[in-house]
Amino acid sequence: MIHRDAVLSAQKALPDEELLFELAEFFKVFGDTTRIRILYALHHTELCVCDLSALLSISQSAISHQLRLLKGARLVRNRREGKVVYYSLDDDHVKDILDVGVEHLQHQ
Repeated sequence: MIHRDAVLSAQKALPDEELLFELAEFFKVFGDTTRIRILYALHHTELCVCDLSALLSISQSAISHQLRLLKGARLVRNRREGKVVYYSLDDDHVKDILDVGVEHLQHQ
């Protein structure tokens, strides 16, 4: 038996397909441990590629590659100071996403 009212209510609440696709692509970015580690490092302070490389024991080229993906997903931003480029989380929403994810995983 189909519950028509429930189905109609759920259907009205669904975002359009394009937004759902974008959301799925957005969450794919969180599917890599290295990117999560970078985001958590930037959760507390801005860092340059060489700082992240030293902190995470990952090559600078690998860090740069991951930062490009994170920047493309609008999760990180950068600012230049002379020859050094510093990275930080794009906004407080990114912190919230990380915090809620951890809270969900730790919830029993």
